[in-house]
Amino acid sequence: MEFRHLGRSGLMVSEISYGNWITHGSQVEEDAAFACVRAALDAGITTFDTADGYAAGRAEDVLGRALQNERRESLEIFTKVYWPTGPSRNNRGLSRKHIMESINGSLRRLRTDYVDLYQAHRYDNSTPLEETMEAFADVVHSGKAHYIGVSEWTAAQLRAAYPLARELHIPLISNQPQYSLLWRVIEAEVVPASEELGIGQIVWSPMAQGVLSGKYLPGQPPPAGSRATDEKSGKGFISRFMNDDVLTRVQQLKPLAEQAGLSMAQLAVAWVLQNPNVSSAIIGASRPEQVHDNVKAVGVKLDADLLKAIDDAVEPIVERNPAKTESPAQRP
Repeated sequence: MEFRHLGRSGLMVSEISYGNWITHGSQVEEDAAFACVRAALDAGITTFDTADGYAAGRAEDVLGRALQNERRESLEIFTKVYWPTGPSRNNRGLSRKHIMESINGSLRRLRTDYVDLYQAHRYDNSTPLEETMEAFADVVHSGKAHYIGVSEWTAAQLRAAYPLARELHIPLISNQPQYSLLWRVIEAEVVPASEELGIGQIVWSPMAQGVLSGKYLPGQPPPAGSRATDEKSGKGFISRFMNDDVLTRVQQLKPLAEQAGLSMAQLAVAWVLQNPNVSSAIIGASRPEQVHDNVKAVGVKLDADLLKAIDDAVEPIVERNPAKTESPAQRP
C-alpha cells in the first residue's frame, strides 16, 4: 500500500480506502462483510469510510464490530452526517441538533471515541452555513473528530465554508465526490478550488458502479446478482451508464488494460489516482477477491500515450458538466 496526504493536512490516508455504502448491513451478509474488511486490512488499507445513512446505521455497526480488535491509532475511520436517521424533521440535515446527536450515534455504532474525519454528506440549503460549521467546530474541539470534510459540495460551497472553518480553527481538508474516467464533473471547478484551498478528494465510485470492470456487455442482460439487478444497491446510480453506447465504448478499454498488464477494474482505479488532487479512491466489495484485485492499482503510473488512448475511447460518453455535482435530492 502507498499513502498520500489528505489535502494539505498532515493526515496520511491509504491510496485505496474501503467503503461500505451498499454492502455492509444490506447487500452482503455479515460474515462476508467481515471477510472483506479482513482482506482490506491484510492488503494494507488503513482508511475506512462509512456513513450513518448507510443501511439505516447498520453499515457503521458492522464496520465498528469488524474493526474493534484492531489498533485504533493505526486506522483512519471516516463517517458522514446529513441523510435521515429517524422519522423526525430534525433527524436529518446539518442543523446543530442533528450534527451533535448524529456524531454520538456514529461513535456508539463504530465503537470508538472519535472519528478521524467527520463529513457533511451533502450541502444543506435549509440550515445557515455558519450554524453547521460552528457545530462541526464543537465536534472537533470536543475530541470527537480530528478533521472535517464534505461530500459532493460545489466549488462555490467549498469557498464559502473554508474561511468559516479557518475562523473557527477547524481543519476542513476533504471533499468526497463521485469521480471516474466516465464521470469527470469535478475537474472544471471543484478540483481547481480544492487545490487552492488545500482540500483533497476522497473519490467514490471510481469504477462507475462496476461498469468499468467490463462485466456488463452491450446487448446482453446484466449478470445475475450484479449491482445493476439489485434494487437495494444503488441501481439508480448505475442506470446512467447502462446503455449500449456506454457499454460498447467501455469494452474498448479492455485491450488498453491488457496492454498495461492490468484488469479493467485496476485500470479504472489507477486512472483516478493519476489526478494529484485525489488523495484516496474508495472501493467497495462483496467478496475478498475484489479487494485483492483492486489494490493492485496502488502505485501504478499510466503513461501519457495510454491516458490519451483511454480518452479517445470514452470521450463521447464522458460527463463533464459541473452542474451535475450530486444535489441534496440525490443519495449515494
